[in-house]
Order: sequence, then structure tokens, then C-alpha cells
Amino acid sequence: MLSTKPTLVLIHGWGMNAHVFDGLTELLAGDFEVHAPNLPGHGGRAALPRNTLQDWADDLVQQLPERATLLGWSLGGQVAMRAALDHPHRVARLILLASTPRFVMSEGWEYGMPLADLEDFSSALLADPHATLLRFLSLQTRGMPGQKAMLQQLRQTLLAAPPAESSALAAGLAILCNTDLRAELSQLMQPALVLHGALDMLAPAAAGEWLADNLCDAQHLEFARAAHAPHLSHGEDVATAIRRFLHD
Repeated sequence: MLSTKPTLVLIHGWGMNAHVFDGLTELLAGDFEVHAPNLPGHGGRAALPRNTLQDWADDLVQQLPERATLLGWSLGGQVAMRAALDHPHRVARLILLASTPRFVMSEGWEYGMPLADLEDFSSALLADPHATLLRFLSLQTRGMPGQKAMLQQLRQTLLAAPPAESSALAAGLAILCNTDLRAELSQLMQPALVLHGALDMLAPAAAGEWLADNLCDAQHLEFARAAHAPHLSHGEDVATAIRRFLHD
């Protein structure tokens, strides 16, 4: 018998895998048909022949049921936005979790990381992929209460599935460095929920505010004591916000 629950698809971020959503999936399984696919080259999946943002978005759409809601975390939010832009009839709603239209700081866009920092990650990735990923994880939790426990949880998620392929890691960093969706946001007509942590150092809270202000139909919620992974540090609150948004 087919499920009558709304479909919610959870898209993880750079270097991670679908297990990062295990807790959120458990919280939401009673209300939604939850799917958490791995991005190409992550969690045991093979990388694609080409690994651009558009390729990953197209790959995701091939796995979607009709009119799904996409929740994208961090880089996953850019994949979700690209999918909604290119395949609007397949995406009913968007939930953008600790995501941004542009991760890199530039003239006129101060809500990002310096390009040199991401380029440094690219260089370090070639020398020691595992250590580079662990360093990236520490940035996701820096400054938040309970940082040590949250960092350990993220490390356990990394170990819960095969490591991401080096080609996919490099492609993901290139996406983080080069993607700028600001000019296309006005084309996103799907209702959106923007969830952000006030202590986020990778996608500053101001980026979430800007994102919500520049989408056609968006709600915005900021978690005062969360960093880059609100679904881990504030899982119950995130789940409640998702239920309210999707049952509205």
C-alpha cells in the first residue's frame, strides 16, 4: 500500500553522508515519508562522470517522487535550490538548513568565508583528505555550547558509511568556492523555510536572513545557540519547525 504521508527528502552537506540525518529521520518518520539519499561519490555511492552542482541536482531529481519537499543542509541546500530552479515541477517546497546562495565572501557579499580559506582546504585535501574533513567538522561546531559532544557525533557519522571519494570531495569544494545563486533566487517560487544557527561560522546567520528576504515566499527561523548543524544540536526544535511549515 502506498504511503499517504508527504514526502521529505534530506540532502546532506560536503564530505558527509545520509547518516547525518538519522536522528531527524526518526523524529519525523511519523509525519512524513522521509528519504535521505547520498550525494554522488558519498556514503558508498560512485561519483558521476561529471560532478558539478547541476549534475548533482539532476541526479537527485531522478530519485525524487512527484512533488517532494527538499531539505538541504549546507552544500545540500545549494543542490536543493539548483534542483528546484531547473525542475520546478518536481519540487513542492524547500527547507534550507544552514545554507546560503554563496559560501564565499566577495565584494558586495560579506556573509561568507574568505576564498583563501576554502582554497586552503582544497590544497590540504590533496595531502590528507581525512584530516581535512575533521578540520572542516570542527568549524561546523566552533563556538557553540557542547561543541566537543557535537564534534564527536559528526565524526561518528563520517565513520558510519564508506568515506567520500576524493573526486567527489574535490568537486564539492569547487562547488562551495564557485557557486553563486543570488541572481536566480527570484525564480524560486516554491514556499521555503530558512533555518539557521546564530553561531554558524561557515554560513553566517546574516546569510540566512538575506536568503529569506530575497526568496519570493520564505519563512525564517534562527536558533540562538546553534552553529552549522542545528538538526544535531537542536533536533526537536528543527523537527517542530519542519512540521509546522509542511502542515501549514
